[in-house]
Amino acid sequence: MSGSLRAGPYPGNRMRVHGCQSRKTLTDWNPMQLSIEHGELREHACDLLILNLFKGVMKPGGATGAVDEALDGLISKLIKQERFEGNLGETLCFHTYGYLPAKKVCVLGLGEQKSFKKDTLRKVGGYVVKIAKEQKVTSVSTVLHGAGIARMDATVAAQALGEGMLLASYEFREHFGKGTNSKKHRRVDAVTIVEMDGKTVKAAHAGLEKASLLSEATALTRDLVNTSPRQMKPDDLAQSAKALAKRGNPIACKILDAQAMERMGMGAALAVAEGSVHPPKLIHLSYTPKKKAKKKIAVVGKGVTFDSGGLSLKPADAMTQMKIDMGGAATVLGLFRALEELELPIEVHGIVIAVENMPSGGAYRPGDVVRAMNGMTIEILNTDAEGRVTLADALSYTVKKVKPDEIVDLATLTGAVIIALGDDYAGLMSNNRTLAKSLVTAAKEAGELVWELPLAPQYDEAMKSKVADMNNTGGRSAGSIKAGLFLQRFVDKTPWAHLDIAGPVFCEKETRPDIPYGGTGMGVRTLVQYLEHAVS
Repeated sequence: MSGSLRAGPYPGNRMRVHGCQSRKTLTDWNPMQLSIEHGELREHACDLLILNLFKGVMKPGGATGAVDEALDGLISKLIKQERFEGNLGETLCFHTYGYLPAKKVCVLGLGEQKSFKKDTLRKVGGYVVKIAKEQKVTSVSTVLHGAGIARMDATVAAQALGEGMLLASYEFREHFGKGTNSKKHRRVDAVTIVEMDGKTVKAAHAGLEKASLLSEATALTRDLVNTSPRQMKPDDLAQSAKALAKRGNPIACKILDAQAMERMGMGAALAVAEGSVHPPKLIHLSYTPKKKAKKKIAVVGKGVTFDSGGLSLKPADAMTQMKIDMGGAATVLGLFRALEELELPIEVHGIVIAVENMPSGGAYRPGDVVRAMNGMTIEILNTDAEGRVTLADALSYTVKKVKPDEIVDLATLTGAVIIALGDDYAGLMSNNRTLAKSLVTAAKEAGELVWELPLAPQYDEAMKSKVADMNNTGGRSAGSIKAGLFLQRFVDKTPWAHLDIAGPVFCEKETRPDIPYGGTGMGVRTLVQYLEHAVS
């Protein structure tokens, strides 16, 4: 990855909806159970019951009103007494002292009703898990938030709520030993949604199933990004991809070694890999539907498993989180975890070149000229702008070997995109308006933030070289756009979009409960939504 961003194989799936079709996991990790039951909340026995209230509501209605009535108006009294406003995430918690089967009740603020939307529900789901941890309970019961007074479709509400709960319950604890941190651990084992209407229960069940699948796929991506680079070298990433291709499923995986890459003329990616003792791998995942494919789409992910900057060495504090530089590749693998069960009538290819960018006596140098698979030559001005150099060969391979109808690449490509858009937004660039609009729409529905940047042709001049077809930096200004223009040279006329996910790929400061510290899984749900649109 160019610019300073921040001072073994995948260990397994982490989510399951209890009562829904069980999914095979790759470890013995016990996932949080999420279920929905037919019944009345005020008659439901549990350690903690979580209700809701929109901002400004003084007299509760719906399920909260029914519980308030059973408690002789206690909730209404406490709203006034405690000056509870109902802001999003605000809580009002109290013991029931035997007046209800539930031992404790918490009222969760939903914020303004007029601004309540699907992504608000994801946050609400996250708050449910957060409250349970704060109240030190392992199981909790709650309502189907959003499907009552907000009048949201039950399936849609259940999916968004389920995503929020499951993603908030995600934990990566693979690297803890027997130290102090391992003893402070608190987790939520189960969340039960209680709903009176039988039809709503049935509709919500489908939404929870979808939430479970998307959360599992996102968890895979998070796990890969969170894994120590010592356990996530190029071959480890390749083996994680290979684990997705099991006998009898529609996923296939082909791994090419350095010798095969050399025979295909991938001089650019191989140059980046020269400094590391860990050889590169080209990963080619493919999903073939049972029915005739309506379209062929390729998703390409940057797979730099650790980026030291190479001989253009990063400062020490900018190197500490450079395990994230394979975030694009991790998103590709997460997508294929979802594709296994989505059964979309579309052919999908996932391409990753996994390399490690390290300094050594054999490392590629500033001043080197390397040749990509498509024959174009690149003058290396900075070895820390390695992502675009590896993607040059990944995109060339995709165009030549896959011949897709559309290409989407995801990469932690530039620090410049964080300066431009901050930590929350991915930068989008595309040579095709229809594709760009489709991805923006998909991201909005998935609750992931994407902002389009222009592929301004006037910046192309900055990549001119006196000794090669182009240089690999283009200078400091408009760095993200220049990186996008660089990649565009390797897609020919194929409709293509580039997502620079350097900002949102990793969360260091938790600002919402469904995105805990670490890898976020950015892009998985957007890509699923995009593919579903492509065949609808």
